[in-house]
Amino acid sequence: MHHDRTADKAARRRLEEMTRIKRLLAEAGLTLVGIDEEYKLAKGTCGNTLQQANIAGERAIAAALRRRPEHLWRTRYHSDGRRMSPQPQENYIRPPSMKARRAKHEAIASSVQEAA
Repeated sequence: MHHDRTADKAARRRLEEMTRIKRLLAEAGLTLVGIDEEYKLAKGTCGNTLQQANIAGERAIAAALRRRPEHLWRTRYHSDGRRMSPQPQENYIRPPSMKARRAKHEAIASSVQEAA
């Protein structure tokens, strides 16, 4: 069975990006709901922006953190700061949940044990 490392690498980069942004928000004492309200976005926009590309949410989160969007979402912007258009397909795929990642890890571990 062949393991798709390219997809895993892209998903891992996006998960690391989400984790870093969540950490920055926590350090600044900000919440995603609070940013939605402050920037008059529909409820849940910023939360969805962490997982899927959304220019309004990206700009609001970046402004709240006093950073530029391209410094927060490296997978969504070119190195010169221009937003990728169209976005790479993987930017619209929700990353797997923690439960799904654990199940996949357990399945791999059990198949390795069976092979041994």
